[in-house]
Amino acid sequence: MRLTRTLQATAAVAALLTAAACGSSDSGGSSPSTGLNPPKLKAQAKLGKTEGQVNLIAWAGYVEDGSNDPKVNWVGDFEKQTGCQVNSKVAASSDEMVKLMKTGEYDAVSASGDASLRLIASGDAAPVNTDLVPNYKDVFGDLKLQAWNSVKGTAYGIPHGRGANLLMYNTEKVKPAPTSWSAVFDDAAKYKGHVTAYDSPIYIADAALYLKATKPELKIKDPYALDQKQFDAAVDLLKKQNANIGEYWSDYLKEISAFKSGDSVVGTTWQVIANLAQAEKAKVAAFVPKEGATGWSDTWMLSAKAKHPNCAYKWMDWIISPKVNAQVAEYFGEAPANAKACEQTSDKNFCTTYHAGDTAYWKNVAFWNTPIEQCLDGRTDVKCVPYAKWVQAWTEIKG
Repeated sequence: MRLTRTLQATAAVAALLTAAACGSSDSGGSSPSTGLNPPKLKAQAKLGKTEGQVNLIAWAGYVEDGSNDPKVNWVGDFEKQTGCQVNSKVAASSDEMVKLMKTGEYDAVSASGDASLRLIASGDAAPVNTDLVPNYKDVFGDLKLQAWNSVKGTAYGIPHGRGANLLMYNTEKVKPAPTSWSAVFDDAAKYKGHVTAYDSPIYIADAALYLKATKPELKIKDPYALDQKQFDAAVDLLKKQNANIGEYWSDYLKEISAFKSGDSVVGTTWQVIANLAQAEKAKVAAFVPKEGATGWSDTWMLSAKAKHPNCAYKWMDWIISPKVNAQVAEYFGEAPANAKACEQTSDKNFCTTYHAGDTAYWKNVAFWNTPIEQCLDGRTDVKCVPYAKWVQAWTEIKG
């Protein structure tokens, strides 16, 4: 079954993030700028003989071989068709993925935007030749060559799926129905002890996104590119919010339980959580507020030290093939990357529910990216606060 992107911050986190301070790119749905200068690596020119196996790091639910559920198995057919045996390790956080990729023991990883830039900047991820991935042509255009998966027009991965961080509320206890993130920030005291928030340093971007709309004098352009003044404002907002938080969530089952019991009545969520909560008769609704939302877009990235690159390329093409991409999307609860996957879902309304091809919807989503010192919004007259400082601040916010 699905597991969430839980936070496992340790004293070693700062060491994992040092590579993130060496470059820059744009964020939020536009092609990257020229600020990030990763090591000069060349993409593989052609496919060779498959090596017989492939070692993957993935979010739970992305590499299913029937061992968790006999009915959920897209690894078996891949192994039969390619001769590449799949060895996978589930990672519980982006920080763990970065650490594992640095070992050189894995060929590919399903990285979110709060990890991908670190892997590119440090030289742990290699450029990808998309011509060697036939199904790439059918990936939604607004997922290709984005700030979190490319540099200067060079792809560093194959898009897998995406989702938005929504505002969910109890329809019986939160009235009138909210339209803004103010429900969990400026108005959070109304629901003191019953507000919930995602447990991760990247949640600081949610506060920044809200301040971008409500405090224009801060001049925030990109919630992942915060100078010290902007960062301090976001941290201050979250410290105030902390007084009203009942629980920070990282386990989706606990969030569903909290909304069913009434322990939580308003807070951040994912579409899949909202769907499951509603299926369990919780009186909830979820949506993108008027300020927009943050979100995540996962990318299969190739290790620069891959020992089985040909099998890795085969895997990247397989996982975004229409039928398989549809299976993964429905099982995990996300919008698929391949437009043709929408024809293959068992629920024919699935892609509508998850806004798979709704370009206007995704324009209001600021996808996770890795904050670095060279501001992602293109500013050169200031330094932005790098992710290592976000991790430190998150500990302070939670007290």
